[in-house]
Parts: sequence; C-alpha cells; structure tokens
Amino acid sequence: MFRKLVAIEPVSLVPEAEKELNLYAKEVVMYDDIPADDDEIIKRIGDADGVLLSYTSKINQYVFEHCPQIKYVGMCCSLYSKESANVDIAYAEDHGIVVKGIRDYGDRGVVEYATCELVRFLHGYDRPMWKDMPVEITGLNVGVIGMGVSGGMIAEAMKFMGANVSYYSRSRKPEYEEQGMEYLSLHELLEKSEVVFTCLNKNVILLHEEEFKKLGNGKIMFNTSIGPAFEPEDLKAWLDGGDNVFACDTLGAIGDPSGELEKHPKVFCVNHSAGRTKQAFELLSTKVLDNIKSYMEEI
Repeated sequence: MFRKLVAIEPVSLVPEAEKELNLYAKEVVMYDDIPADDDEIIKRIGDADGVLLSYTSKINQYVFEHCPQIKYVGMCCSLYSKESANVDIAYAEDHGIVVKGIRDYGDRGVVEYATCELVRFLHGYDRPMWKDMPVEITGLNVGVIGMGVSGGMIAEAMKFMGANVSYYSRSRKPEYEEQGMEYLSLHELLEKSEVVFTCLNKNVILLHEEEFKKLGNGKIMFNTSIGPAFEPEDLKAWLDGGDNVFACDTLGAIGDPSGELEKHPKVFCVNHSAGRTKQAFELLSTKVLDNIKSYMEEI
C-alpha cells in the first residue's frame, strides 16, 4: 500500500475509480487543476511515494531529484515509448522507480470522428463540398500512415465502407493485407491516395516539403495523432498552394504554437479530443487501476 498517492492534475478517472484508490493508499490527494511549473509539481508531490499524472504535465529529472520518496508513477495517458513519454523513464529506471502507462483506451471515438468528418467533406455538410457533387466513401482511395491500434481501426472502418485502402507502417501488417489492404512505400501511398490519415506516435514527424509535393493537389488530410506528423510551415505551404484541406480533432495535432494555422480557411479543427468519451474514461480508469494492482503484486 502507498503511504501517500497524489494525482498532480486532473487524470480523468471516473468517480468509482477515484474511490477505489483509497484501497491502495493510506492517503489520497487529487488536484483538479494543472500545475504551473516544475516547482508546483514538486510542492504537490511532497513526500508522496505514489504519483498519478495525465498528458498535460511532465515529471522530469528535476522533479524526481526533488521528490526522492517517489516509488511509483502511474501515467493516466498513453505511453507509446520512453522517448515520447512525459515522464523521464530513463531516470526512473536508473533509480528503481516504476513507471506504468496505458494505451488503447480512446480509439473508437477517434474512428467515429474520422468517419464523421470525412462524410461531411464528401457530402458538403456544413462546409464546402470536396467535389462538384457528393461522393461516397465507396471506391475512394484512402491511405493510412501508421498502423497501430487506431490506424488499424480507421483502415478497417474505411475498408468496411468500401474504400480502396493502402497503408504505410514501420513494419508490414499481414493481418491487414489479408483483408485486401495494400502496403505501399510512403511516397507511393501519398501519390495514390485521395484521403490520407496520419496515425503516428507522439513526436514522429514523417511529412516534410517533399512528402507534401508527393501528396499533391485536391486531397484531404487527417491527423489523428496526439501531435503533428509534419512541420507546420510545410502543411501551410501545401494548403496555400493548392485545393487541399486538413482536419484534426485537437490543436495539438496542428502543432503550430503561433495559432495561425488554426485560423486557416482550409483547416478544420473541432478543438476537442475525439477519444475523450464516457467509454474511454471508463476504460482508462480500469487500466490505471490494473497497473496499480499489478505494481502492488510485484513489490
């Protein structure tokens, strides 16, 4: 059992899960706002041996050094790799601190967003119609870049709706090829596809000026990644230089701190995370609690 467990910011646990935390700690402290800086994080953690955080704050080496009682960090957000994590996992491992994250809890909402937004473009619902007349997903050339869980689900949804689906990934995915999806190199996919979905891990930038030239004109591009899959200036040049549109659910997926791209007439951002649904929060809560239980069994 933890001596003290602190959630340094809102971590999206459902009320039942918040109550269950008391089974695993003598004291539980939940903060309902995001800490302003590292020093505020240190103040909130204090002498706690267990810490929870979401994706909006970071626990770096400086924080770890000033909070020597930490034994466990529970990431109530996606953990894809050490390099992209908002926790200094390398430092934690070197100092015997256990870090556990979660994955694959908000993907269905992302698939619904992608399908909904694409239909709105194809039929001209509340926005300029993509072609001269409504177009179905059936027969559309769709390319998916990144075939993790959400990318694979988007690909399957597009295939179910009758699209011609191709994909690019770091490794071949025979299970999708068996469903009739074609593996292409990145440049081949960009040239062939009319609609492209980028579904990449955080901090993975694959599209640059050359890739946007390959993508060409008259295309629709979606980014469902947590962060941008491109350099903002390259996206802007592509949008300014042709009849293209770009869509995403959050401002983070645009990756432009200046805010200029958000206002671009060919950028469609709903500014709301598609994965943050009732079902996603319930699944997130289950996975966070399962990680704590697993940690308790290991110590």
